[in-house]
Amino acid sequence: MKYTNRMTMKPLSELNLLDRFLFAVAMEDRETLELVLRIIVGRNLKIFDAVQTEKELRTAPWLRAIRLDVMSMDEKGVYDAEVQVRNTGNLERRSRFYQALIDSSLLPPGEVDFNQMQDSTIIFISPFDLFGKGKYRYTFRMKCEEAEDVELGDGATRIFLNTHGENPEEVSEELVELLRYFEHSTDEVASECQSGRIQELHRRISRIKSNEEIGVRYMQAWEEKIYDRMEAKEEGREEGREEGREEGQRELLKSMIERKLQKGKTVEAIADELEQDLSLIKELVEELKQEDSESQE
Repeated sequence: MKYTNRMTMKPLSELNLLDRFLFAVAMEDRETLELVLRIIVGRNLKIFDAVQTEKELRTAPWLRAIRLDVMSMDEKGVYDAEVQVRNTGNLERRSRFYQALIDSSLLPPGEVDFNQMQDSTIIFISPFDLFGKGKYRYTFRMKCEEAEDVELGDGATRIFLNTHGENPEEVSEELVELLRYFEHSTDEVASECQSGRIQELHRRISRIKSNEEIGVRYMQAWEEKIYDRMEAKEEGREEGREEGREEGQRELLKSMIERKLQKGKTVEAIADELEQDLSLIKELVEELKQEDSESQE
């Protein structure tokens, strides 16, 4: 019997590095993040602090918070790397707000020497050209309008990367390959890349995509999004939220069962791996069979 994919969720194996989940999971590994940052910033940096993903920053409980995709630090300063698939029309000012909150965390209370504040670099990686100039890379640092050769020297840098750039002669070939791989993280694209660092990056990404534990994490992350949408739709109705939560759990289990059936696993083995009652697994398998039959009529 053929089990069709009932979910609208993209399979883990088809995610690209522009997908926030895969990006965060991959960059949790310090060596993987170093591969990417070295190509972007153009130097051989070494991350020495723990990589933090989905890190929330706020200056006070009642003020606006931000959630950073990937935050790390080397001997020169702090790096925040973000993937942004959609142009929300506010990235310029959003990057300013991110810069402010990151900077607010770089000095301990009571420190009077502002020169002790580390440099900070914010990187946005996107599949669109935010500034419309056809560049792969837009780097911003403060300069004086009256004397363009005078930089402010505040240590703040913001970089916007565009996977659809049209100026390969102005950036490194390796950066062009990296940006293409971010948008299409596939065997085919990786095989066309000349960079050894991108080949290594692809090996690491391939291991993530085939890791069953990470697959479960992906399912759970997707389930949380479904819950959030259901709760928003119900507008505070507790009964509706509970019904939506139960339905979401069944849909999640069905998707996981479907994938395991495709691998040839028995119903008993699936119940054991998912730590669910055998009767429930059998019930959901029957639902899958029924839905598969209806889809072929």
